[in-house]
Amino acid sequence: MYAHLQPERPPRRKRPKWPWICAALLVPTVAAAGFLWLRTAGSPESVADTYLRAWADEDYNAMRELVAEPPLDFERTHRLFLKNLKAERASFTRHVPNGVFASTGADTGEVTFKAVLSGAIDWTYGGRLRFVERDRTWKIAWTPAAVHPDLTKSRTIRLIQDKGPATPVLAADGSRIDTPDAPGSVQQLVEGMKQTYPDRFGAYARARIDLVEGGDTVKTLHKTPDKEPLRTTIDLKVHRAGAAAVTDMTKPTSLVAVRPSTGEILAVVNNPGGFNRALLGKYPPGSTFKVVTASALVAEGLRPDERVACPAEQNIGGFPFHNAGFKDYGTLPFRDAFAHSCNTTFGAMGVSDLGKERLAKVAESFGFGAVIAPGVPAVRAEFPAPKDDTDLASAAIGQGRVLASPLNMASVAAAIADGAWRPPRIVPKDIVPDHTLRPRPLEKAVVTALRDLMPAVITDGTAHAVHFPTGTAGKTGTAEYGSGKEPPAHSWFIGYRKDVAFAVVVEGGGAGSAVAAPIAARFLTELP
Repeated sequence: MYAHLQPERPPRRKRPKWPWICAALLVPTVAAAGFLWLRTAGSPESVADTYLRAWADEDYNAMRELVAEPPLDFERTHRLFLKNLKAERASFTRHVPNGVFASTGADTGEVTFKAVLSGAIDWTYGGRLRFVERDRTWKIAWTPAAVHPDLTKSRTIRLIQDKGPATPVLAADGSRIDTPDAPGSVQQLVEGMKQTYPDRFGAYARARIDLVEGGDTVKTLHKTPDKEPLRTTIDLKVHRAGAAAVTDMTKPTSLVAVRPSTGEILAVVNNPGGFNRALLGKYPPGSTFKVVTASALVAEGLRPDERVACPAEQNIGGFPFHNAGFKDYGTLPFRDAFAHSCNTTFGAMGVSDLGKERLAKVAESFGFGAVIAPGVPAVRAEFPAPKDDTDLASAAIGQGRVLASPLNMASVAAAIADGAWRPPRIVPKDIVPDHTLRPRPLEKAVVTALRDLMPAVITDGTAHAVHFPTGTAGKTGTAEYGSGKEPPAHSWFIGYRKDVAFAVVVEGGGAGSAVAAPIAARFLTELP
């Protein structure tokens, strides 16, 4: 009943909450500090960069410091690796951006790198550095594979050097033409190429890098490439056709065929062999040069159907010029004068209508005087400046001091077929000097007219008695040399059919219509 008189208890004091709050805040802080304290120092990438720089500097002591358990032969292994490869310089860099640490476990991983070695052989390869965590530090778990992925304690990597094989020489179809069974004229061309490009054919050091175990090669890791074959423009089918056409000749005979659209030399045939007269022989071209003179006259405005005089004989500059057999054709269309190869017409008009400067200029457009570099030794066509009217008249009919090789004259025929004179070549464009490859376009009217004139030689002119395949265009030539009332003469024929142009010369063969023209016809007939 007196309970209400009992003294009140003091209110219970609330325990402050801040120690718990502080504790809650301190737990992650301490944990973080512990993580930081336990975390592995540095990064594998930075360790790899330091290691690779030291390797490039051959600082093997610095490299050892970054390796978990370097073996006793650590330095020797690296030095022997470079020595065996005869490396003079080496660089090692981490692959960027892919050369980042790739984890392979809780405390392992790898970083890739690139090695570049220079010296006796240049070699680039890829490698990898394996990492392991040791005492909160990233270290390289080194084995010989850290030097090269294929290297082991029992395997070495060695440089093997020897002499490379001769540079193969190929025909256009890839066939070897530098073998003893190649045609003699073709072997002659191969020798000419070796003379022109000695660096391509000289002996060269070949090297390879082998992985070796127990003295045996396990595999070849790298090798220097063999020299690229020299692929020529020679077409063996065309060459065989040319060889068949001259095989029965008893006098020195040469035949050259080129592709008008490119200037590529397709065939070079000499019978007998020994001297490459097809490319190195210098002959007066005789009436085959009238292709050039006719081009000059047409360029000056002469039409193929325009009538011109063709007497049997005519005095020009005090010297008598005459037609073959002293034939008098009277007055006839210029087309027929070309077809019958009128010396008096061309000699007189060369003086009266052209002059030495103009004829020389047109001859130049057909390659006369131009340096040619086909890839084998070859002479240039010559048109010396005429000294007087007689000299000019002689030049207009391909006599006197005008000289050309069969290759030169095949290129003249090719110029009419294509519409531009193209420097001939027998090797790829990339090894021929640029300035020798520039074509010289002919005037359109000239091309049109000569494509009318040259077929007339076959159908109605000096070569009409020879059976040529349809579509052949050409020009006969009888080039006198020596002296006397009936001096000896070289027999010529040049022409084209489709995308093949050619020239034939027979030394001392006589009339072009009787000797060279039949050879040309056999050649075209033999073509596939």
